[in-house]
Amino acid sequence: MDSHETSGRDGEVATLGGGCFWCTEAIFDQLKGVDKVESGYSGGKIPDPSYEDVCTGSTGHAESIQITFNPKQISFKDILQIFFTTHDPTTLNRQGADVGTQYRSAIFYHNPEQEAVAKEVIKETNAAKIWKKPIVTEVTPFKAFYKAEDYHQEYFKNNARQPYCQVVIAPKIVKLREHYREKLKVV
Repeated sequence: MDSHETSGRDGEVATLGGGCFWCTEAIFDQLKGVDKVESGYSGGKIPDPSYEDVCTGSTGHAESIQITFNPKQISFKDILQIFFTTHDPTTLNRQGADVGTQYRSAIFYHNPEQEAVAKEVIKETNAAKIWKKPIVTEVTPFKAFYKAEDYHQEYFKNNARQPYCQVVIAPKIVKLREHYREKLKVV
């Protein structure tokens, strides 16, 4: 499914690539002001790719999430600050054991304001020395988002006991809860 929206019916839209989309979806799904998070593919040259297509590394797409959020409750800057602390934006085309251009760190901005905020947050994060190496996150105009297959949606929520979820995703959730407790939805 191709999505060219820049703002949702009830909010703003952000499209991010931060490695495995199961991880990033699980993070952003827990935040106040986030109405919807979908896993999918963005940044490539092939329309409506499958997971298998993207895994070849030849489509140009990154595993991505598309977030619909209420900017009165959470800002795009807040989203990016969380994004930069819950994945490693300093490794080119990899997150942990996941290697390839489909796992790159990327911000697909929807308007000039998002582009400016993205560049500002990268500059601030580099200056704060949160990471030992400089951020290599791609900042590029949004072109299209293709929703991933249904079994990828809400993967952590539906498969929390799976080894990958326990070893890779759960520690990121713990980090989120430790650093951003005030931004979490009340459960």
